[in-house]
Formats: sequence, C-alpha cells, structure tokens
Amino acid sequence: MEFTAKSGNPEKQRTACVVVGVFEPRRLSAAAERLDEVSGGFISNLIRRGDMEGKIGQTLLLHNAPNTLCDRVLLVGCGRERDLHDAQYRQIMTTTVTQLNDIGAMEAVCYLTELHVKGRDSHWNIRQAVEVMEDALYSFDNFKSKKDTTRRPLRKIVLTVNSRRNLADSEKAVAEGYAIAQGVKLTKDLGNMPGNICTPSYLAAQAQTLDKEYDNILSEVLNQDELEQLEMGSFLSVAKGSRQPPKLIVMNYRGGDAADKPVVFVGKGITFDAGGISLKPGAAMDEMKYDMCGAASVFGVMKAAAELKLPINVIGVVPACENLPDGAANKPGDIVTSMSGQTIEILNTDAEGRLVLCDALTYSERFKPEVVIDIATLTGACIVALGRHPSAVLGNHPPLVHDLENAGKSSGDRVWELPLWEEYQDQLKSPFADMANIGGRDAGTITAACFLSRFTKKFHWAHLDIAGTAWKSGEKKGGTGRPVPLLTQYLLDYCADK
Repeated sequence: MEFTAKSGNPEKQRTACVVVGVFEPRRLSAAAERLDEVSGGFISNLIRRGDMEGKIGQTLLLHNAPNTLCDRVLLVGCGRERDLHDAQYRQIMTTTVTQLNDIGAMEAVCYLTELHVKGRDSHWNIRQAVEVMEDALYSFDNFKSKKDTTRRPLRKIVLTVNSRRNLADSEKAVAEGYAIAQGVKLTKDLGNMPGNICTPSYLAAQAQTLDKEYDNILSEVLNQDELEQLEMGSFLSVAKGSRQPPKLIVMNYRGGDAADKPVVFVGKGITFDAGGISLKPGAAMDEMKYDMCGAASVFGVMKAAAELKLPINVIGVVPACENLPDGAANKPGDIVTSMSGQTIEILNTDAEGRLVLCDALTYSERFKPEVVIDIATLTGACIVALGRHPSAVLGNHPPLVHDLENAGKSSGDRVWELPLWEEYQDQLKSPFADMANIGGRDAGTITAACFLSRFTKKFHWAHLDIAGTAWKSGEKKGGTGRPVPLLTQYLLDYCADK
C-alpha cells in the first residue's frame, strides 16, 4: 500500500473516494461540513433522514455528490466527538480501510486524520493510521492453494492534514508508520509460519536475507560447534531433544558511530515448544509455533530500524531451537551449567525459554551494551495476571522500565510493570544447584524474570513477557506483531534523547 500526506479541500480531490467523519448524534466533522456546504446540503439531508447516526462502526457510501470531483464519498461513524480516544481512533481507521478495500475504490483521500483525538497530535494521527491500515489488511495465505484475492484491492491512501505547515512532519509520520508496519508484517509472517518450515535454520536464513537487503545490517550465525566452544550448556541442553540444530543468530545494525554503545534486543526463539519431557497438553499445542514470537519481534525491530535509518547502533540476538521430547532431551532433575558458570537444576523442562535466554544474555555482555531488552513468550502466568492487553515489563534499571512504559503509551502497544523484589528470589532455591529453573505456582512471571536477572548483573536490563500479546487465538488466530511498535518507539525516543 502506498501512503502520502497532503492538505487541501475535500471537494477538490479528484479521486475514487473521499472519506469524512460523522459524529453522534448526526453531527458532521469539519471536512464533512465542507462537502455538505458545496453540495447544497447533500450529506445533511441524508443524515437528517436517518441514514446514519454516527456510531463507531457505521459507514455510508455516497455516489455523485454535487459539485465535487470525487467518484464517491464514504461517511464513517466516529462516535461522540468529546469521547474520541486512542482505541476508538484505531477502530475507526480499521473500519475505514476495510470498507475501502471492499468497495473496490483502489485509492482514497482520508480526512479522518484531521479528527481531534484526546492528547494526540497530527503526527500521532497520521502514523497510527498507517500502522492500523496496514495491520487491518494483513493476511497470511502462503500455504493456501487458492488465494482469497480482492478484485480491485486498495492501493493508495492520501492522509490529510489541515495545514500545509504540518506537511513535512506528516511525511515523517508516514515514513515512521510504514517502517513500523513493515517490521510488524515480518514479525507476523515469521510467527504464523508452521513449525516444520520455520525452524532455527529458517530463522538464520531470514537474518541473512536482512543482511543482503540492508547495507547497514551485518548478520552472523553461530552453529552448534561454536555454541559448545562458548560453553552454552543451558541453551544446548534444550536443543538436545530435537533433530533441528540450534542457532545463535546475531544481527548488527550500524547506524551510529563505531564507539557508540548499542541497544541490544534478545528474543526467545523456540520455533516449536512441545514442553519437552514435561509434555504440554494436546489442546491448542499447534499455537506453540508462536513460542518464537520474541525472536520474530527482534527481526521486525531490526527491519524497522534499517528502514528508518536510525542514527544509533542496535544488535539483535536470537537463540533459536526446538523443545521436544526425545531420549536425549532434558529430564526433570537434570543439572546444567550455563555460559556464566552458574548451575541450574531443571525441575520442569517446559520452562525452557529462560534456559536459552540466560546464555544469550551472558553472550550480550561482549557488546558492552547501553541497555539490553529481552522479549519472550515466557509464562502462561503473565496471561493470568494481566490478560491479553499489556505485555509485562520487569527490569533492574527503573529509568529503562520508565522509558518502555512511555513508549508503550505513545505507540498504543502498552506494558505494565511487575515487581522484581529480592524476596521472590528465594523461590528459585535448589538443594543441588545454584538455582532451580522454576519457582512454583506463585508469581510465575516474576520468578521467571528473577531467574533471568541473575544473568544481567553487568548491564541495564528489562524483560518483556509477551505471552498474552504476541498472538491471538480462536477464529482470528494469528500473530499480532507486538511488541514491534513499542520497541521501535523506544528506539525513536532513544534517538531523540541522544
């Protein structure tokens, strides 16, 4: 999809469709009023007749509006004007782009970006519109023999601003939104891939693809022999149960000075998680292909950073393997030695994500990072605690956690902080090793982060548990692309601060 920003009167737009808003109860937005005025009351007469109330989700398509240059006018319900907030705005944009794609307009000029959203500016409106519209039209039909194709798909949308003075900033917002949308799409695609295709080797190949696509990304893949030389005993223990060889994937985006400390993202890359010997229940086990969504989000952020040409250094680290039951697989009671030298008693083989992440976190020390953020579909307990709206965030550096919270509020990809108090560490005590890999039923998300915190003493670190936000179940099953918007916003804020 092509997006551009411009300013201008709606009646002068020579296009297949002009999109304007109607508020409850039957109140026209500024752009709709302008069209109504030049058309001699064409719109207001229909509204008074009861054709539309203005509720969110309502649409009304009009043809041949007098004294206009467009083929159609699409009226979109926007709810009550004084109540318009972030979630409603995104819902309005989703409704708009879905309807435009269905009517075969192919192109449109959208005036809904001029609406007043509480606490937001034009830049936010434009960027969110691009992200939401790309998200709404996403589909994953790579493995269908018959594709569901739209006869005349939407190809171009012009997003308007009410002043030419805002055009330069709006074009920047379009670029940001499109880059984030491309990162989200890559993350969704990787997550939606079946486990027999999206193996650790497949992820490694995708890193090499990014290397070839962008001059400022250099990718490196460490194989089993190299992981053994690094003494990544915790990571390798998880991979033992699979015929797929493990990979440690490192993507290095170089946008800043060579001396600048990088931001490091570490993504859990369990390309399929059956639980190992501690086998998961069969119901919905197919969704465990999404256990690599932390890794997928790192790929998405690296792509977005490269698209935006951010003036900083960013490194993505992905420990990738499968967690399957096998004669060689980890057994409850086994003890392994991590790259850091700390020993771990494995009480549950289904708590494997932390076993691969801990060695990747230790490996990240060599980059002398400014900050390290790990992203993982780590605990079902996170869904119990927070549901599926925010991701959980925990960390050892309050300013970093605060920055992530602010990025979440700005991007709409929200997080909620959970405590990382020393008292929780006692739940990881083991009589036979330095620590156990689980801490019991209580506070499962927190004790998982406590485990990881033991490998992050040498840098500022935050942990994102995205178990509830990385994908949707049910009829609309599929990857969400989160938390790419959050992390890209964090990088944009980081650049602004620098």
